[in-house]
Amino acid sequence: MPSFSRVRVHDPLFGTVTVELDHEAGFLSVYGERTPRVELRRAEGTAVVPHVPIGTRDTGCLFMLLGGAPVPLRPGKGFLTRRSYKVDVGHGDAPYRYRLVPVSYDSSRFFRSGTPLGVLVSTGDGKVTADWKDGQPDGFDASVGYALAVAFGTGAESIWQLALDAVLDW
Repeated sequence: MPSFSRVRVHDPLFGTVTVELDHEAGFLSVYGERTPRVELRRAEGTAVVPHVPIGTRDTGCLFMLLGGAPVPLRPGKGFLTRRSYKVDVGHGDAPYRYRLVPVSYDSSRFFRSGTPLGVLVSTGDGKVTADWKDGQPDGFDASVGYALAVAFGTGAESIWQLALDAVLDW
């Protein structure tokens, strides 16, 4: 994985979205024509997990800003089930509660307060493809969705595939 990448994606609803990811430094920024800036930072000195683009899934080592305001971020541990790879943003008095959860090998569904907004696919290098539900997302939604998809990736193996792989490897 390259240390730094800057990717510009054309989103059919939100125009150009720029994604800057510095894996080594643990920094991600997403911004665009009609999307507010979202930033994620990994705390200095955090042990880096190579297969996680932002470098960690440890809640205590990650900080997220949406439009300049801090928001709570809670990535799941990512172990056996697809659901364990979910990532939540916001809680309590936060205006939105977002969730990104894998639904296939390479894609994840994105929700705001339980309402599905679309399906995202990230290639791990800053590129994201978004299939938004008509009339559902706004610019804030898109910024958060892109940021989560890039920072943590999308998709996961099913538990059945993992079990089959374990049996076949045995």
